[in-house]
Amino acid sequence: QVQLVESGGGLVQAGGSLSLSCAASGSIFTIKAMAWYRQAPGEQRELVARITTSGSTNYADSVKGRFTISRDNAKNTVYLQMNSLKPEDTGVYICNAGSLMGIYWGQGTQVTVSS
Repeated sequence: QVQLVESGGGLVQAGGSLSLSCAASGSIFTIKAMAWYRQAPGEQRELVARITTSGSTNYADSVKGRFTISRDNAKNTVYLQMNSLKPEDTGVYICNAGSLMGIYWGQGTQVTVSS
């Protein structure tokens, strides 16, 4: 089992920045990749950014150049630095871990960007 706990998020004006953290615990040695998804009201959950254990990253086109995903293996934590935020970035941001044992999700943290 893998447990994921997100922190960060909140309310910010358009153009501002926020940083999210996701701490993993449990069978962390089985994790192959971690990611951030987001879900806006009435919309499907979408992948925002993903990072593998080797450090390879990929991003949704809508956030490229604005968001950065990183990981601290010593702290078993993944971060999402979000800059130049737009109202359309509003949603619940949910941490995800893909492991040898399955796929795990955090509870999510709300990000609201006001115009």
